[in-house]
Amino acid sequence: MKKLIEYKVILWDFDGVIMDSMPIRNKGFELVLSEYPIHEVDALMAYHKANGGLSRYAKFRYFFEVIKNESVTDEKIAALAHSFSHIMLQYLMNKDLLIEDSVAYIQKNYTAQQMHIVSASDGVELNTICNAVDLQTYFKTIQGSPTPKKQLVNNIIQQFNYSLDDVVLIGDSANDYDAASINKIDFLGYNNPNLAALAPYIKAFSNL
Repeated sequence: MKKLIEYKVILWDFDGVIMDSMPIRNKGFELVLSEYPIHEVDALMAYHKANGGLSRYAKFRYFFEVIKNESVTDEKIAALAHSFSHIMLQYLMNKDLLIEDSVAYIQKNYTAQQMHIVSASDGVELNTICNAVDLQTYFKTIQGSPTPKKQLVNNIIQQFNYSLDDVVLIGDSANDYDAASINKIDFLGYNNPNLAALAPYIKAFSNL
């Protein structure tokens, strides 16, 4: 496998890779679902933590259709996602949450490598956060849900006519690994030691 600097294109996950936002996102689910029984919310939190690369839309749907065994409308899902996004924008527009290790690599190399963000977080919300913390300069596109990550990756490859051999996805979840595998591009794990069993793993960008 190539060294990271040898790739022409890097697709970055956001939560847990560029920003230490997971504790706040965890709290967001708890707040949005606070009217529901705690054991059901706990079950959703377990699913959420095990599926970091899935969108909130998929997780809210899982909460109703699997945990509660109820049907749920698209409108209900959209309303919950909107409430969740409102909470996220209150807390995540904060430069102190940026992961210095990865951001330093991005700032150093963004002119030499094409960079995109592909995230399970809401796309509009993600762009607002990146603008607030001055990250938007470094990326050709910043894309998120409700489009699934595997489709976001495919869309970028097609739109920019990238060669698959030139592209690597960096993420912190098995879902990120799956999105890379489905699109036949390389994957590098980061900030989740469990991924070392699946793919090459970056312990620190400063060591590369």
